[in-house]
Amino acid sequence: MCQEFRGHRNCVLTLAYSVPWDLPGASCVEEAVAGGLLVTGSTDGTAKVWQVASGCCHQTLRGHTGAVLCLVLDAPGHTAFTGSTDATIRAWDILSGEQLRVFREHQGSVICLELVNRLVYSGSADKTVKCWLADTGERVRTFTAHRRSVSALKYHAGTLFTGSGDACARAFDAQSGELRRVFRGHAFIINCLQVHGQVLYTASHDGALRLWDVRGLRGTPPPTRSLSRLFSNKVGCAAAPLQPA
Repeated sequence: MCQEFRGHRNCVLTLAYSVPWDLPGASCVEEAVAGGLLVTGSTDGTAKVWQVASGCCHQTLRGHTGAVLCLVLDAPGHTAFTGSTDATIRAWDILSGEQLRVFREHQGSVICLELVNRLVYSGSADKTVKCWLADTGERVRTFTAHRRSVSALKYHAGTLFTGSGDACARAFDAQSGELRRVFRGHAFIINCLQVHGQVLYTASHDGALRLWDVRGLRGTPPPTRSLSRLFSNKVGCAAAPLQPA
C-alpha cells in the first residue's frame, strides 16, 4: 500500500479519478492537484475530494441528506455530479467545494450516473432514467419501460444501455428515448454493464456474466442468428438464443 485516505465516517461506495490539469495563475491550486484528484462518495452523506499526491482531503462536499451512491466527473470543467438516496443529483465545483446546482425530479434513490456530451443520464429506484443538461440541470428526456430499479447505465454510439432489477438489460435510442431492444436471460438484478464494439457485457447478482450481440441497433441489419454467451463458474460456457425485444 502506498497511500491511505481516511475521513469518511461510513462505507465508501463510489469513486472517480481526475487527472492533473493546468490552472494558469493559480499556483497554490496547481500544487494541490499535481498528482490528480480522487473524488469519493459515502453512506455518510458526503463526497470528498482528495489530493492523490499527499492523501489530504482537499474538499468535503456537503448537501445531500442521504447516502451518496454514485458519481461522475467532468474533469475539464472541474465538476463532480453525485447521486443519492435523497433522490437528487448535485453538481459541485471540486476545487472550491461549492454546490453549483441540484437536479430534482426523481421519485427514488439515484443509483447510477453517466455523463456524455454535456448530458447527464441518471438511473433511479423510481424505475426511470432521466437525461439532464449538465450546465443547467434542466431535464430533457425520461426513459421508461423498466419494471424495477435502474441499476446500471452505459452510453455507446448513440445508444443508451440500461441494467435493471427486473433482470433485463435494455437498449434505448439516446436522442428519441425509443426502446430498441430488451435482453433477457439473467435471473436477478444486473449490477453492471459495459459495451465494446458490437458486444454488450452484463454481470448479474445471479453470478453470471453474459455477452450479447448488439448489431442492428443503429439501423444496420441485425445478424441472422443473434446469440448471448453465458460465462458462469457453475456451468462453464454456454450459448443461448437472444430473446427478441
